[in-house]
Amino acid sequence: MAIEIERKFLINEKLLQKPVKKISMVQAYLQTDPDRTIRVRITHEAAYLTIKGRGNGISRPEFEYEIPVDDAEELLKLAVYPPVEKDRFHIVVNNRTWEVDFFKGANKGLFLAELELDAEDESFEMPIWITKEVTGQEKYHNSYLAKHPFSTWK
Repeated sequence: MAIEIERKFLINEKLLQKPVKKISMVQAYLQTDPDRTIRVRITHEAAYLTIKGRGNGISRPEFEYEIPVDDAEELLKLAVYPPVEKDRFHIVVNNRTWEVDFFKGANKGLFLAELELDAEDESFEMPIWITKEVTGQEKYHNSYLAKHPFSTWK
């Protein structure tokens, strides 16, 4: 079984030197409930269908499959909430690749970094641009942001 072990952090985008290469993406959710989320994502390179199960700590089952872009565009029309748009940057710090997301659209102004690990207790060095860990906080899940965009937070 595929397991995702991930930690999530807020960042100070002013301390971050963004790489030139970015991946723009749009993603939408076909199902969101505590036991599973089903997501479709389109980037400029490819499209994916992802199924994630209920989390246990910072781990959860994750299955991701590349699908034809035409199919993904049709699946976006079936989404239960408006899509989430963001630019993603891959930033390597001490031989670890961080995925840093600059949200757009209704979530503009939110900046998150994610780090995938091989084990829940794996240690790593925090980059200077990390401000706060938000792992496990539902409001920072992309599926939550689709329902409750950052622009509506008080």
